Amino acid sequence: MLESLPVRAKGFTLIELIIVLLISVLAFAVLGNNFGSGNRSTKLHAVARDIASALRYAHGQALMTQKPISVALDLKDNSYSISNRDKVYAFAEDIDVSLVVAEEEFSKDQQGQIRFFGDGSSTGGRITLEWGNLLRRIDVNWITGAVSISDAAA
Repeated sequence: MLESLPVRAKGFTLIELIIVLLISVLAFAVLGNNFGSGNRSTKLHAVARDIASALRYAHGQALMTQKPISVALDLKDNSYSISNRDKVYAFAEDIDVSLVVAEEEFSKDQQGQIRFFGDGSSTGGRITLEWGNLLRRIDVNWITGAVSISDAAA
């Protein structure tokens, strides 16, 4: 006589599946938080690149049209605009911006501009972006209008 032994079902219980899912969700939440917040250095470099690109665009437009084109920075709103475009480009409010330009290029409402002329020259200036202990500096040569980005404080 064969007695039938209780057959135990193979597989996972609902509790085991829930525990595994919970661990997976927590792991992805931690990883996602690290990736989602982004790297401050990368974000700061991207903002510096965007502003430098706007400055280079204005320089090129001034050379092509033989008319002055300026890039204006609003220090209280953390934004910038190009004089021949209507759009205002905003960036993170956490970034501290300082601007060194000629006195006549800075207004009382915390707006300053760097102007490019048809002969390739500019009013020149320096834009410094700081986020915590990170720093990016954008320099505009007043003679050539050349734009450069560095991360060294000087």
